[in-house]
Amino acid sequence: MGILSANNAPKNGPAEQTSRRGEAPQLTIIAQGTEISGDISAVGVVKVEGKIEGSIKSAAQVLVAKGGLVQGDIHTREAVLGGQVRGTVHAEERVEVQATALIEGDIVTRRIQIAEGGQVNGSISMGSGSGEVMNATTIKPDRMANLPA
Repeated sequence: MGILSANNAPKNGPAEQTSRRGEAPQLTIIAQGTEISGDISAVGVVKVEGKIEGSIKSAAQVLVAKGGLVQGDIHTREAVLGGQVRGTVHAEERVEVQATALIEGDIVTRRIQIAEGGQVNGSISMGSGSGEVMNATTIKPDRMANLPA
């Protein structure tokens, strides 16, 4: 998880939102008690403590905290799941399913860690042969909306 400061705030739009080497990634938090209907696209980290009905696309990381709920697909480089996800999780690098997680859908990733107590009700596809995994390192902010659903 990154630390935010005023120096990391976006200045002139998507072109300046990409993280530079040595800077903390940008963080978007959907706080507890917040409900969003619609898709979310981000360059940095997306942390869900509330509820989202829609897909999340992040070039960096998606964190679903204990008590958080995502009803839609997740496309990212890395996913750390401690809450509920009802949809497919596509993570280029890795997925971590924590003990408090309930995943109702498929997981497509290269590496996975499932803690004792974590639940996955769906299939798991791993390795370089899982062709649906996106290459998040090549995503540009203006192209996030064109990613597969």
